[in-house]
Amino acid sequence: MTTSRISGRARAALCAAVATGVLAPVALGAAPASAATAQVSCTSGRAGLAAKLSKDITAALKGRKSTVAVALYDRTTKTTCTLRATSKYDSASVVKATVLATLLWDNAKHNRYLTQRETDLSTKMITKSDNDATTSLWKQLGVAKVNAFLKAAGMTHTVPGSGGYWGLTQITAQDEQRLLTLLTSKNSVLSDRARSYELGLMHKVVSSQRWGTPAGALTGTTVQVKNGWLQRATHGWRVHSIGAFTGNGHDYALTVLTQDNKTMNDGVNTIQAVARAVHKDLNPRIMKARVFTVPAAPQEAVPPVPEAPAGRMLTAKPR
Repeated sequence: MTTSRISGRARAALCAAVATGVLAPVALGAAPASAATAQVSCTSGRAGLAAKLSKDITAALKGRKSTVAVALYDRTTKTTCTLRATSKYDSASVVKATVLATLLWDNAKHNRYLTQRETDLSTKMITKSDNDATTSLWKQLGVAKVNAFLKAAGMTHTVPGSGGYWGLTQITAQDEQRLLTLLTSKNSVLSDRARSYELGLMHKVVSSQRWGTPAGALTGTTVQVKNGWLQRATHGWRVHSIGAFTGNGHDYALTVLTQDNKTMNDGVNTIQAVARAVHKDLNPRIMKARVFTVPAAPQEAVPPVPEAPAGRMLTAKPR
């Protein structure tokens, strides 16, 4: 195994996690978001890949004002990268993937299928990032059930938003990777049917919301994504993207969380710069293949927050 900027203790933790079937990315910690010296840390079973990813992700972030958290895990090459993986960020709309996972997990516990209402709300919530649908499901589940799912899923750093403000749920890149891994591999938390259902909706996200981590993914790869953004007085724009990439020999997940963005565009551009570096490095022999096309004008519904309870739909114009 090759390594880049990672301690012996972290390598030992990673090996232990792999040996016990625990998600590899959660074994690695990272410096807090306030640490200016935070560095990308990578390990890989492919010679030279860890160093290349570390170098290229760092280069993608050079000169950017965003405070960025990154988590990557590629099962095929046993590759892991982290940056500020345990730092907390306001979730914005990426929490919607957790809301659906909670609903599916709770239904399985009670041996029941989704109702037509739940199916309709879930579809709107994931494929169109509908805030009203999310609020309905959040109220139905309640914070207690969300917390119960988080405990079962091992998402120990995630804290549900209070007062009904699900978009202010505190998330980490590490926990988002944990969710993506549960969705893309057989486990005792989410059934195969539940995993297939949620990934299917993430694959059908409307074109204007297929930005972020899919940037640079190879055409033919199955792309499953959930994004979100949110502006507040502190830390500026939060802009996030989580994605799972499967099929045709691909099996990896990427989380990029950002805050302290001056504009939406800054966050979108930062995420897509990281994503392009990751997809390129994980697919070095087919660099000339066509890549997945991200929308020219990404759109996302901004979740309700205390200072803007109605939310709104905004459009970015990334480079």
